[in-house]
Amino acid sequence: INDPHFTTEIAKFNLEINLDPIELKGSCFGVLESQLLEYLRIAEKAAAEMDTKLLLTGILPTISKNELQLDYMTQSPRYWALNEMIRTLKGTDFELHIMGVDELSIHHETVLFEACNTSFQLHLQIPPDDFIASYNWAQAISAPVLAISTNSPLLLGRDLWAETRIALFQQSIDTRRSSYALKDQQARVTFGNDWARGSIAEIFKDDLANFNVMMEREIEHDSLDLLEKGVLPKLTALSFNNGTIYRWNRACYGSDGEKAHLRIENRYIPSGPTPADEMATFAFWVGLMVGRPSEFDDMPSVMDFREAKCNFIKASRNGKETVLNWMGELISSRELVTKVLLPIARTGLEKMKVDTAEIDRLLGIIEKRSTSKTGSQWQINNYRQLRKTLKRDDALVSLTKAIYDNQNTNLPVHHWPPIENKGKANEAAHRVGHIMSTQLFTVKENDLAILARAVMLWKNIHHVPVENKNGDLCGLLTWTHLKRIEEQSSLHPETQVNEIMTREVVTVQPETDISKAIKIMKKMEIGCMPVVSNGHPVGMITVKDVIEFHNEHTS
Repeated sequence: INDPHFTTEIAKFNLEINLDPIELKGSCFGVLESQLLEYLRIAEKAAAEMDTKLLLTGILPTISKNELQLDYMTQSPRYWALNEMIRTLKGTDFELHIMGVDELSIHHETVLFEACNTSFQLHLQIPPDDFIASYNWAQAISAPVLAISTNSPLLLGRDLWAETRIALFQQSIDTRRSSYALKDQQARVTFGNDWARGSIAEIFKDDLANFNVMMEREIEHDSLDLLEKGVLPKLTALSFNNGTIYRWNRACYGSDGEKAHLRIENRYIPSGPTPADEMATFAFWVGLMVGRPSEFDDMPSVMDFREAKCNFIKASRNGKETVLNWMGELISSRELVTKVLLPIARTGLEKMKVDTAEIDRLLGIIEKRSTSKTGSQWQINNYRQLRKTLKRDDALVSLTKAIYDNQNTNLPVHHWPPIENKGKANEAAHRVGHIMSTQLFTVKENDLAILARAVMLWKNIHHVPVENKNGDLCGLLTWTHLKRIEEQSSLHPETQVNEIMTREVVTVQPETDISKAIKIMKKMEIGCMPVVSNGHPVGMITVKDVIEFHNEHTS
């Protein structure tokens, strides 16, 4: 691309675009939207030359564990150092556990699960004398703003939180160690534990007190020396450390040497669904920030911090369907947005002399989104419909394609139609992981064989992987083999699975090409193969799966 507005992210498949700062007035949001659309066109042109497309999304629905290996990490010393430092601080592999409608529980060796997250980060410059009041207000409104903006409900095909990024980001770079001692530890990805007080310096002091310095770099100039010479320092060390502490509302300092400024960075908004949706969310948040009513100048006096934090967690889980505690009263997020917050946002934008037509258009999108659907709701509704006739991977690909097609219209998500479910398989499917069955029943090697037989009978399954005590695949139990044993002699009540299982098991991995798996099954004359990852069974591929795949791709 070769444009300074673009920069890399930790994964090779992520791209960051930085828009130019602009004064809050007139047609500012329209200018920003036009700039974003132009940069997306530049990126799309470069991507097309590599037979690649761009997508704005909080979490890419089709991302798999395969794309979260070190081969996909951007070749930058900073990212490799971050990965090693977090692993060192944590002292063990990363562990994710997120429960929604489905449940995801997985161990991982790298920090790259962080790369699943893509956000639309909003910056607003704040007067120094109003910083603490503004920061606390930003914390208070986080839940309703997030609730109306969710766009990341899926991860690895699991239906999790309305904004799964919130849980995923915290857990993917969590440096805290588990111990037998009961002690409070604050995650580096944090909403905070109390209202801010004093000045912005107190926020930075708290961060230095609560978190170990994770990364270091050479500092060329002493900030106090520069200040004595009349140069406003960049405070490089402070800014560098601040970049390793991931507050959802981050306090930021900046300087060009002649003029310094403070700003609040909103980090919890997901990318997408469209540039129009992003700008509407931006205008809504900015309007709320500058339109803050005077009764909220001192948030500690009107709202308990734990209520604000609880609201944020609930909004992350449930999105627009959340019931929030707002100043001591329970209110739905939809009602809070439409009846309380939209009027405040309009007042704020009008105060800053933003064009009326721009205000009407952008806040109108928020109002329609409130009464219609968010990105998360659109994704989940369509994904569940697709899953009625399609395998998981086929449904995810169909969903992603529909997101891409709708996104290119730049029509806000509340205008997006439902996906027409034709029950058609993914033409690009080529890996075993695309067609394997993931609803896996397994038995342990020391289980009673008669119990394993009963499970197979109840569930009408003919092949069961056998695991050892560590969860590794150590054998295979087949219905044909069981019946042969029963015909030769009755199954003794105390016979264990490891006494009758097949120990020589032919396996494949999720990344194995389907054509290769078919050749193996034909050559070995077998009707199924367990699919393993790092020694653990993760799926099963059968002759039935192969036949269905062949029929779908030759019809």
